[in-house]
Amino acid sequence: MYQSLDDCVLDLEKQGELVRIREEVDPYLEMPSIHRRVYQEGGPAILFENVKGSKYRAVSNLFGTPERSKYMLRKTWDGVHDVIAMRDDPMSALKHPFKNVSTGVSAMKALPMRRASIKTSKLEEINISDLPMVQSWPDDGGAFVTLPQVYTEDPENPGMMNANLGMYRAQLNGNDYEQDKEIGLHYQIHRGIGVHHTKAKQKGEPLKVSIFIGGPPAHTLAAVMPLPEGLSEMLFAGLLSGRRFRYSYEDGYCISHDADFVITGEVYPEDTKPEGPFGDHLGYYSLKHLFPVLRVHKVYGKPDAIWPFTVVGRPPQEDTSFGEIIHELTGKAITQELPGVKEVHAVDAAGVHPLLLANGSERYTPFEQVKQPMELLTIANRILGFGQLSLAKYLWITAEDDPAISTHNELEFMQYILERIDLHRDLHFQTNTTIDTLDYSGTGLNSGSKVVLAAYGEKKRELCREMPEGLDNIKSMRQPQLVMPGVVAVEIGDYEGEGAAVEEINAMADEISKHIDMTPCPLVIVCDDSTFLSQSKENFLWATFTRSNPSHDMHGINRFIEHKHWGCDTMIIDARIKPHHAPPLIEDEEVEAKIERFFEDGRFVGDRTSS
Repeated sequence: MYQSLDDCVLDLEKQGELVRIREEVDPYLEMPSIHRRVYQEGGPAILFENVKGSKYRAVSNLFGTPERSKYMLRKTWDGVHDVIAMRDDPMSALKHPFKNVSTGVSAMKALPMRRASIKTSKLEEINISDLPMVQSWPDDGGAFVTLPQVYTEDPENPGMMNANLGMYRAQLNGNDYEQDKEIGLHYQIHRGIGVHHTKAKQKGEPLKVSIFIGGPPAHTLAAVMPLPEGLSEMLFAGLLSGRRFRYSYEDGYCISHDADFVITGEVYPEDTKPEGPFGDHLGYYSLKHLFPVLRVHKVYGKPDAIWPFTVVGRPPQEDTSFGEIIHELTGKAITQELPGVKEVHAVDAAGVHPLLLANGSERYTPFEQVKQPMELLTIANRILGFGQLSLAKYLWITAEDDPAISTHNELEFMQYILERIDLHRDLHFQTNTTIDTLDYSGTGLNSGSKVVLAAYGEKKRELCREMPEGLDNIKSMRQPQLVMPGVVAVEIGDYEGEGAAVEEINAMADEISKHIDMTPCPLVIVCDDSTFLSQSKENFLWATFTRSNPSHDMHGINRFIEHKHWGCDTMIIDARIKPHHAPPLIEDEEVEAKIERFFEDGRFVGDRTSS
C-alpha cells in the first residue's frame, strides 16, 4: 500500500485517474470551482502543481468516485471489512477460529509504531501562512482545512490507543485570528474531541491538539469513519493503510511521521473567537459563531508535501463518495448496536442529518390481526439516541421484510410509508431538542425539533398520481405541482413571520378541506418555487428537509390535539426560506467563467501545457 500521499498520486496518474495542472491556479475560489466541476462530471483526481501564494502542491477529488476510493484501498479492503465484522460479531471468531486467524494477525500488524523523535521524519518547521489558503465560497470567513485529521488524547487516560482522531474544521486565517499564531477549531456536538475538551476544562488545563494533513489517503478516511465503540482510530488507520501509523512526541504533542503537514497547538478552557461563516454540507453557509481557538505551537511540513483538499457544499459532493465507502465498510455496525434495526439511511441529498429513513422490526403483538407501529416506536427512540443519528430532524420508519422496500430507494420508500401512515396516530414529535450545529432551520444553534413518521400495516390509501382535482382553484395558493405520488408542492407567497405563517397556512388548509378530498395526497409542501422543488428528487429532498423545523413548520388539514398528541388528515410542511435561515451557496460568476480554460466541450482537459 501507499507509504505517502505522493505514492498515491503517482499510482493514480499511471491508472489514468489523476490529471496535473501545471499552470498557476488561485486557491481563492478558483481551485475549488475546478474541483466542483470535475467532481460533478465524475472526473479524475486533480494535482495542482503551481498554487498561487504557496510553494506546496495541492490535490483534490481523490475520493471523487467510490471506485477510485476502493482502488486506493484495494490491498486492505477485505481485511478491514473482516476486522469490523469480527468486532460487530465476536462470536464468529469462536465459530470459525481458523478463518479469523488472519484477521487477528492483521490487527496486530497495524498497531501504531512509536519513533524516538521527529528527527526520523522529513518534517521541517514552517508557518501557517506557507500553506495553500484554499477558500471555497465567496462569503467564507477565510481558508480552512477541509480534510484534517484532528488528534487529541484523553486528559485522564492519555496515550495513542485512547486518542480521538476526527475531522473538524480548522480556520487558518481571517476574522480576528492572529496570523500564524491562532486558528479556529470548529467541532460539532456528539464528537469525541468534545469529551476530551470537557475533561481538560474540568482540570483547568489546556487541551493539546495535533492536526495531521495528508499522508496515506487511508488516514484521511480513518478520521471520518464512525467506528464501533472500542476500536481505535489509530489502529484503524494502520489497518486501512496496510502499514503501522508512525509517530513520535515533540514538546508533548503527537507528531505523525506519515502526514505531509502537522499543526500543533493548545486549546484553552475559556478561549473562543468568532469562526466562519463557511459553506457546509447542507448547501448553505454556516454562520459566524464563537468556537475554540487553537493557539499555534509549531507547524511542520515535508519539503515535497502535497496539500489535500475537498469542497463542502450542497450534495452531492466528494463527501457523498466518502459516505458510500463508509457505509460499505461499517453499514452492519448500526444493526449490531441497535437491536431491531435492519437498515438506516441518512439521505445525502437532504444534507445527511435532516432526514433519516429506517427499516426495523415489528414483533410486539404477532397474535393481533391489526398491524400498527409499536416496536417501531421503541426502535425510533434508539435511533434518535444513537451518536450522530441523534441530530436528525425527520425519521421515516417502517417494518418490512420485502428486500424491494429499501431505504436507499428513497422516493419508493417514502411512498410506501405515505400509503400506510395513519396521520391521526403515527406522527410523534420531540420539541426543544438537539439538531445539527450546521442546521439553521431550528430555534438556535444546535436547537430544534424532531418528528417520527412510523407506518406499518396494510395500505390505507392509493396515492394521487395526478394533481387533485380543484386544487388549482384554491385562491390562497399558486402554482401547484405534483412532486411524486401523494406529494404536492404549492406557493403562497414569501414567509412573513411565524404568526403570519400559521395564520395563512391554516386558512389555506381550511379552504382546501371544504372543497377537496385530499385523502390520496397526504403531504403538501409550501415552498418559494414549486417548479424548482418538483423538478427533481434532489431538489425536493434538499429544499423540504433543510428548510423546515418540524415543531414550527408542520401544519395540517383538519389538524387536532388530543391528550397532547397532534394529528391531521393531510400534512403540510412549510419549506419556505425564513429570515433566520443561513443563505444558500452561490458560485462566483467571474470565477466560473475564468476556469473555462481547463474545460473543452464541457469536459475537463486539465492543463494544456501538460502535454
